Amino acid sequence: MKILVTGGGGFLGRYIVEQLLARGDAVTVFARGIYPELEQVGATLIRGDISDKSAISQACHGMDAVFHVAAKAGYWGTWESFYRPNVIGTKNIINACKANSVPKLVYTSSPSVVSDGKPKEGIDESYPYPNRNIGGHAIPNFCPE
Repeated sequence: MKILVTGGGGFLGRYIVEQLLARGDAVTVFARGIYPELEQVGATLIRGDISDKSAISQACHGMDAVFHVAAKAGYWGTWESFYRPNVIGTKNIINACKANSVPKLVYTSSPSVVSDGKPKEGIDESYPYPNRNIGGHAIPNFCPE
C-alpha cells in the first residue's frame, strides 16, 4: 500500500512509519521538519505544513491510506497555535483525502483534549470533553458546523 503519514517525525508518527515500513508499505512522511533517519530506513519525506491546502492535496494524490498524526498537543500556547494545525490542518487533510479519493483515513488525537486536571484511567473515545481546561478557562467550540 502507498501510505501518507502526517507528523511522521513525532513520537507516535515515527513508530507508525517504522511499523508500516516493516510490513512492506511504501510510506511518505509529510512533516514540517527534516528527518534523514526516516529516509534512511525507506520513507519518502515531503516537507510542508498541513495548513497549506495545496501541499497536502498534492501529498495525498495516489495514496491508498493516510495516517493523520500531525498536531499541536499539550496545554499551553495561543489559541491560534492550536487552531491552525488541529482544526484547519485536519479539515485540509479530510478534504484532500476526499478530493484524491483516498479510501482510508486514520485520525489520531491527544489525551490532552479530555484533560481537566483529574487522573484518567481506562477511558475510551466515549469519554466526554470537559467544559473547562486545566487552567479553568472555558473551552470554545472549535468546529461549530
